[in-house]
Amino acid sequence: MSDDDKATGRCLCGAVRITLTGAHKEVGVCHCGMCRRWGGGPNMAIEVGKDIEIDGKEHVTAYRSSDWAERAFCKVCGTNLYYRIVEADDHVLCAGVLDDPDGLVLTGQIFIDEKPAFYDFANQTKTMTGAEVFALYAPPAEET
Repeated sequence: MSDDDKATGRCLCGAVRITLTGAHKEVGVCHCGMCRRWGGGPNMAIEVGKDIEIDGKEHVTAYRSSDWAERAFCKVCGTNLYYRIVEADDHVLCAGVLDDPDGLVLTGQIFIDEKPAFYDFANQTKTMTGAEVFALYAPPAEET
């Protein structure tokens, strides 16, 4: 594996260190109210799936924010680390933890209908409303 296919990151205090394998360069932004409350603004994140190694797991705390996902942070310094789809064990890493953001590209924004009016991104990206996100990703409802 080349160095181009590896990235490293850490929390603010360094208690949690992250290594990504694979060429994960696409950043998505979530404007939902939960993400904004979690981090004080939109969540900029990279879908990394299972291509993540976490050193210092004993310093990671996760909060189950929905039936299907949890949000993790460093319990020492409070740095937001990732959003994880529990059943699939897929991670969406907060882009701000990466040591070197060069080469990252903003490619999409979700929950655009929940974005507050006080900010806008200049980047031209694909956008999806909350309803579009749930229609695409939510598990099918069970028939009764």
